[in-house]
Order: sequence, then C-alpha cells, then structure tokens
Amino acid sequence: MTKKIVVTGIGASSPLGGTADESWNALLAGESGVRTLEYDWIEQYDIPVTFAGQAKVPAEEVLERPVAKRLDPSSQFALVAAKEAFADAGSPEVAPERLGVDWATGIGGVWSLLNAWDVLREKGPRRVMPLTVPMLMPNAPAAAVSMHLEARAYARTVASACASSTESIANAYEHLQSGLADVVIAGGSEAAIHPITIASFASMQALSRRNDDPATASRPYNTDRDGFVMGEGAAALVLETEEHALARGAKIYAEIAGGGVTADSYHITANDPEGRGAARAMQLALEQAGASPDEVTHINAHATSTPVGDINEYTALHAVFGDRAKEIPVSATKAATGHLLGGTGALEALFTVLAVKNRVAPPTINLVSPDPEIPLTVSGESQALGDGPQLAISNSFGFGGHNAVVAIRSYDA
Repeated sequence: MTKKIVVTGIGASSPLGGTADESWNALLAGESGVRTLEYDWIEQYDIPVTFAGQAKVPAEEVLERPVAKRLDPSSQFALVAAKEAFADAGSPEVAPERLGVDWATGIGGVWSLLNAWDVLREKGPRRVMPLTVPMLMPNAPAAAVSMHLEARAYARTVASACASSTESIANAYEHLQSGLADVVIAGGSEAAIHPITIASFASMQALSRRNDDPATASRPYNTDRDGFVMGEGAAALVLETEEHALARGAKIYAEIAGGGVTADSYHITANDPEGRGAARAMQLALEQAGASPDEVTHINAHATSTPVGDINEYTALHAVFGDRAKEIPVSATKAATGHLLGGTGALEALFTVLAVKNRVAPPTINLVSPDPEIPLTVSGESQALGDGPQLAISNSFGFGGHNAVVAIRSYDA
C-alpha cells in the first residue's frame, strides 16, 4: 500500500536569508541574493567573474566555533539547515534507528581540500590538519547531520551534480515508502564559491559575465541571458509518513507525492537537446504521484539562465504538457538565488512546498525581454495559484546527464 509522505519541517541558509522564512520572504519581495565578491583572490588570480550568490548569513556565525572549525563550509551549511528543519518539525521524538538522513552535494569539501593542498605546498606535510579527509569527503555533510541528530537508520549521500538534492528527496520518499525509517531529513548543501570552480566554470563559458550589475546577472528566459550565477548554502526538509506525523500532532506543509530520476546518457556537460531524459523524469514523478500532467498547477523550473539549457528545458516541458506548458505558472528562482549546484534542488523544493501551501508562485526577477522561443507563463511578480488543490513539480538537471524531479501536492487534512 502506498503511504502518503508529508513535509513537517523546513530549514535553509541561502543567498536570500539565513532561515527558510527569511529566504522565502525575500524571494516573494523580488530581492536578489547575488553580490560582488569581496575577496583578495579575485584580483590575485585575475578571476574573470567577480560575483556570486553568497549565503546571506555565514554558517560559521550561526554554529558554535568549536563545531564550525571541524567542518567544511558545505557541512556547516548542512548542519544549519538541518537543525532549523528538525526544530521546525517539533524535534520529533523518534527512535534513532528509525531516523534517517538523505543528503546531497555536487562538489563536496572543495575548500578543505584545496586549503590543505596550499598548506602542504607552503608549510609541509606535518602542518596538514588531521581532519582534512573527514572534512573534504562528500559524505561529510550527511555524517554531520546524522551525528548531531543521532540519526542511525542510515545516512546516505547523493552526488549527481546539480540534480543531487532533488534526487535525495526522491530517495527519501522511497525510503519512507519501503519502511527504512519513520522520519527522514532530506536536503543538500554546497559551498564551492572558490577561485578554482569559478575559473573552471568561466573557462567553459558557463557563467554570466555581468560584473557591472551582479543583481541582474541571473536572468532565466531573457533574450540576452549569458550564463548561470554560482550560489551557495543549503536547504533541508523533514519528511515522514502522514500516519506518523498525525500521530504526533505535527503541522504539515505539503505532500511529497512522487519523484523521478533518469539519465540522458548524452554528454558530460550538455543536456539532451530533445529533452527526453528530463521529460521522462517529469513523467515518472507524476506517475508515482498518481497524477496526470493536466493536474499540474505550478512548475519550479531548473532554469539556470544559460542560452541553451533554458530552451532545452522548455522542449522537455512541451513534451510532457503540450501546449498547456504555456499556461502553467512557472517560477525560475535561480534568478534570485543563483545556482547552488548540489544544494539547489532542495532549496527549490522548499520554495515549491511553500508555493503550494500558500497558493502562490514566487516571482522571477530580471525577466525584461522574454525569449520568444520559450513561451512560458513567467511573471516578475507573485502569481496566485487559486484556492483549490495544487500539484507542482520541481526540476533539477545536472552535468553527467542527471535528471531529477519531485512532485509536490498541497495538503488538506
């Protein structure tokens, strides 16, 4: 028998705010979290892109100093978001063996790795921190969350580039369905605003170069979009079966109705121009939700603001929804947050949860001249979704041909 899986807690640390509520309110207000970077290494290494979506509140300012010092920034953000989400869920009293963690990252502890390399070259092997490997390993955020919350059912890590944390939510849905846990903290984090990653993305012509106007650089669907904007942070969702949530009197935000995960098997960086893998992931998510495309009332699009990627996603949307794709309210929230890479799917799923709960599609900023090749319903202001039942999808697609989609339904007890 299929169980209803619900969201009972949310947490975030993003370029828009230090909490989920702050991030959501800033998103609705049309704010941008993208700013000029104030680091000496920008000039030192002649980095061609000088801005990004830095977390509005540094995680090390939130965590206790001894805790923060033992964690890479990606793990710091994970712990901040997970702690908020678990507290928001009412800190459910659940046996540790029934509490699981499904986490994700795209790049992992790049700061810890490359800082240690600098120390090795400049000061020798004896000065390399003993905790370097535990800090840089991709599963470190999941481990940090698991240890803090005493989650012993499992602590699993997904690393599928920019689809990572959407996949972690889809996995959490399946793990709850199969009975591996009663409560799961699912999400993702990334802290890769580093000279090597910016230089690499810039070298492949993937990043926007609007150094003179960072706040408007991420402009999905605009005719003059010129690339994505890097972001950092984390988001977490507490998921549990409806039965478990109601038994403990938990508040319920929304239902995770299904998920779909596919692979393009096309190119290491480019997605399939026909959108076949992306379309199939959407269809799988809807099939698992027991829903048809006609029931979808909102889409949080991957929409990175790259010239080709935005068009390819529209091709996939049209394959699933036909001409109705032009009518469904779409939000492209990376315009405000930048692209959190492995953490972006969780943040956008969180925004989608709040969208269906509050019956509002958040605005897409910086859309001044819509691309006629992408005829979607995208607004620079919040759009009301109506009073009836809502069903939304949140899309994530990543390097390597990874596609992940979650279907999120409004909850009415």
